[in-house]
Amino acid sequence: MSTIRTEPVTINLGPQHPSTHGVFRLRVTFDGEEIIDVEPVFGYLHRGTEKLAESRNYVQIVTLTDRMDYVASMSNNLAYVRTVEKLAGIDVPERAQYIRVISVELQRIASHLMATGFLLNDLGALATPLVYCFRERERILDLFEMLCGARITLSYMRPGGVFQDAPDDFWNSLNTLISDFPNYLDELESLITTNEIVLARTIGVGLLSDTQAVDSGVTGPVLRAASVKWDLRKANPYEVYDRVKFDVPIGNSGDTYDRYYVRLQEMRESIKIISQCIEQIEPGPVRTETPYFIRPPVGETYSSVEGPKGELGFYMVSDGGISPYRCKVRAPSFINLTPLKDMLTGWKMGDLIIILGSIDIVLGEVDR
Repeated sequence: MSTIRTEPVTINLGPQHPSTHGVFRLRVTFDGEEIIDVEPVFGYLHRGTEKLAESRNYVQIVTLTDRMDYVASMSNNLAYVRTVEKLAGIDVPERAQYIRVISVELQRIASHLMATGFLLNDLGALATPLVYCFRERERILDLFEMLCGARITLSYMRPGGVFQDAPDDFWNSLNTLISDFPNYLDELESLITTNEIVLARTIGVGLLSDTQAVDSGVTGPVLRAASVKWDLRKANPYEVYDRVKFDVPIGNSGDTYDRYYVRLQEMRESIKIISQCIEQIEPGPVRTETPYFIRPPVGETYSSVEGPKGELGFYMVSDGGISPYRCKVRAPSFINLTPLKDMLTGWKMGDLIIILGSIDIVLGEVDR
């Protein structure tokens, strides 16, 4: 019995395809239905954030970071301002550090909700799970609006602290959210975690071993799903993370299901962190006064945080002026695409969509 001979066919997925999660193009070569080669193609967004930063002063750059990972603006703000503070030797009041941690953990939850909702959307569960995730994310965006008047591109952090203190009604709304949220996660789990279609489409799909993940420089939930217990909040604590207790969830096999489940458990841990911060925070100033134009001494530095998608870091060089001489971003969405070819080869088109979705990328961070 002879096998059917097929001719390899190369097709373009994107940059307009909705499942590419932005203007991202994949040149995929198929042998029949099987993927035999993948070439990611970047360059459609033309943001040029790193170069733009070199012509703006150190405070103005905060707004640029909002628009990189626009699903996690608070985390981008924090990574950037911490780099400026390290470069210029600026101290941050304790209360500001607590507010920062609360803000970025709320942002982590909001980002993971979007990752989960869109993954289920890619799986074919059109609208319902995504709308459930949007519903809870809206409550977090309401809290951000109380903090700074914005919901998406926040620009809340400043070198030396935060833009302004949280209003009184913020704390009541925050307490209500963290009280309600565990029940919501239980509801989300009941719909997804043991769903037989989800299990069939995700378990064993898009495997990434611990060795492959480490060799590729992958970080965040994608790394931890591959059973590597690495989290900068534990490995190199910053702000007040050394004062709170939380666990680092890890997966077993590094498949698509593990990447979903690790994010789900991380949302539970974020609630724990926020609860402890609320208990520990004390009254006080929320910002160290800095000159209108910050002029760090000549030098260079790198600082990073554990963003929702992985290690988000800024490398900056100062020549003593009011703008950085060089700015380079270590963006997790970009780095986490490194093993994409290995993860996709051997699978089919339907699998490609959910494997890419499980990496959780935002193109503002990929194509800088």
